[in-house]
Amino acid sequence: MSTDKATKQAWFALWILFGINLMNFYDRQIMGALAETIRKEWSLSDTMLGTLGTAFILMYAAVGLPLGRLADTWSRRKILSIGVSIWSVLTAASGLAPNFAWLFATRLGVGIGEASCAPAANSLIGDLFPPRRRALALSIFMLGLPIGTFLCYSLSGLIASAYGWRYAFYFACIPGLILGLLALKLPDPARGATEERPMSAQTHSRSPFWLVLGIPTILWIIISGALHNFNMYAVNSFLPAFLMRTHLLGLKEATTVSSIVLGAVGVIGLLGGGWGADRLSRKRADGKLLLSAIATAIAAPCIYFALNQAPGAILPFMLLMGTGIMLMFVYYSGVYAAIQDVIPAALRGTAMAIYFFAMYLLGASFGPVITGMLSDYFAKQAMTVARASAMSEQFKAIGLHHAMYIIPILCAVLALVLFAASRTVAADMEKKKKM
Repeated sequence: MSTDKATKQAWFALWILFGINLMNFYDRQIMGALAETIRKEWSLSDTMLGTLGTAFILMYAAVGLPLGRLADTWSRRKILSIGVSIWSVLTAASGLAPNFAWLFATRLGVGIGEASCAPAANSLIGDLFPPRRRALALSIFMLGLPIGTFLCYSLSGLIASAYGWRYAFYFACIPGLILGLLALKLPDPARGATEERPMSAQTHSRSPFWLVLGIPTILWIIISGALHNFNMYAVNSFLPAFLMRTHLLGLKEATTVSSIVLGAVGVIGLLGGGWGADRLSRKRADGKLLLSAIATAIAAPCIYFALNQAPGAILPFMLLMGTGIMLMFVYYSGVYAAIQDVIPAALRGTAMAIYFFAMYLLGASFGPVITGMLSDYFAKQAMTVARASAMSEQFKAIGLHHAMYIIPILCAVLALVLFAASRTVAADMEKKKKM
């Protein structure tokens, strides 16, 4: 195949993968956009809402491991096509839920379908783009996260305000089914097609899971993923509720603000992070991880001061929270590309599955439920201090406000972990060349 044709195929595939990832995060974040409306209709606690998110994530993490291995041995285009079709249909089924149990079951099914996306897509990108262009390619793929989040919060709020929350779930189904068909047109190159040298036979003689976990940089990255995902899923699950309770915004206004500070700013963080990571990594081996660490360290105080804003101070809140989240998105550009730098081509699907399993099981699964539990705890504490006899929305607002401070605290810890990972990556890149 000519170089020009291969390049065109690679970019064609990347835009389809971007679309799939966009719907992946659109459907995933829809509960965060509609949580406050559903909570009030069914009289749910924040702990119950958090448990719903946690159950989704646990299913996602558990199914991701076998799907990761499958991505290293079977057709990646078929894995993606089947996966996106399944989660799109079950997202629509969520809108039919007559009660919490039905919604709980359908969201578990969505988690199964979405677990197909990351291992197969990241493996494909690694075989379509050479190392010097992977950070940018992965950044474009990961644009599905902020753009999907932006569209989810903005459109779901508008649809729910006009027609009811159920129609927001129905709307999400059609684009996913179209992308499921387009996925069958994806190229599926040989594993290691863009590497300078093939993986040695010796690498196959050991357990693929132990090979991946035996790389020090990967262990640090796994810890970082748990911390990062805890924060991202906590803020995505509860930010609209926080804005409605603390800043007294309506559903449409709260989801609009959330779409900007959780979604739109991510485009800048990902593209700027991908460009910066590629440039810095040409000068130093630890450039990708070092950039992620610095960005995260700056994000922590931005988010802290955003939460400190007085009720009604929406513009300062948006500027500070938007800057913090934008910097947190740099994580994806640097860290995802760094994984590919230290992992042999034939183990990319397995490595991403292990990474996603750990960061969702140890991080994202705890983010919504712990934040919800802390919110309920602080709300009851506020009620006790006020010597009130019944829980009110005022106490719920206080509880959630206090609970959200866990996010900047863990953000600071994440920065330290990424600095540690940057200290081992150069040696692990050299080891990869000998495998």
